[in-house]
Amino acid sequence: MTPIARILAGAVAGEDGLRLTIPSDWMQGRTSYGGLSSAIALHAAQAAEPDLPPLRSAQISFIGPLAGDVRITATKLRRGRNAAFMQSDIVSEAGLGFRATFVFMADQQSQIDYVDQPYVAPPPPAPDAKLYTGPEEFFTGNFNFRDLKTHADGTPLGKAEWLRWARLRGLGALDPMVEIMAVADGLPPAAFKMLDNRFAPISSLTWIVNLLTPTPKTKDGWWLLSARSNYARNGCSSQDMAIWNADGELIATGMQSVAIFA
Repeated sequence: MTPIARILAGAVAGEDGLRLTIPSDWMQGRTSYGGLSSAIALHAAQAAEPDLPPLRSAQISFIGPLAGDVRITATKLRRGRNAAFMQSDIVSEAGLGFRATFVFMADQQSQIDYVDQPYVAPPPPAPDAKLYTGPEEFFTGNFNFRDLKTHADGTPLGKAEWLRWARLRGLGALDPMVEIMAVADGLPPAAFKMLDNRFAPISSLTWIVNLLTPTPKTKDGWWLLSARSNYARNGCSSQDMAIWNADGELIATGMQSVAIFA
């Protein structure tokens, strides 16, 4: 297990950006786990521009495989009175593999106060609960997971719906927004459930994450991840996603496009 804080601490800054090595235990097939790539890219953006407000939104494209030594460049696209737009690219030996646009903006006064995303699960796992941790040579070995089969009211999950408590092992001194980006991609595609545990190659294409609080926090590292596919046909799946903290506070929402080769 290689904590993300240790990976970031080992980054070397130069005129051409940050350079670091993606450990083998953070790989997902032939590419880096998408949450790790996103966390690294966000860290680079935060380091490139001083005094950024909180992260508000991330628009991510998974362009190609990333492995081994990589270079991360962060560029300021625009910084206005309220919002700052930063672009982060990650390049490996195989070429450009990742691009993200991050939007940073502080909370604004508003007369609108509305949330339509109900909390859908029981409390986080108890200290003695049986948890799942993946193999050491796969990115899931860096997490504790507990999958749920029902909503809080006891109704079963849909056939293309996933609900999972997740937390990073060896968290260390990690920026809370970087932690969210690392954890938020910790579910298989929701449509994958319809394969009845059969293996099939998958590839995330694009991912949008909207952060809903300037200071995400939880208890004992637990975050509730939700993914629900609303379309899966011709090898493409579109899914809605959400994250809550241990107190049931909605932290982020999102959408992801995934290719499923089955």
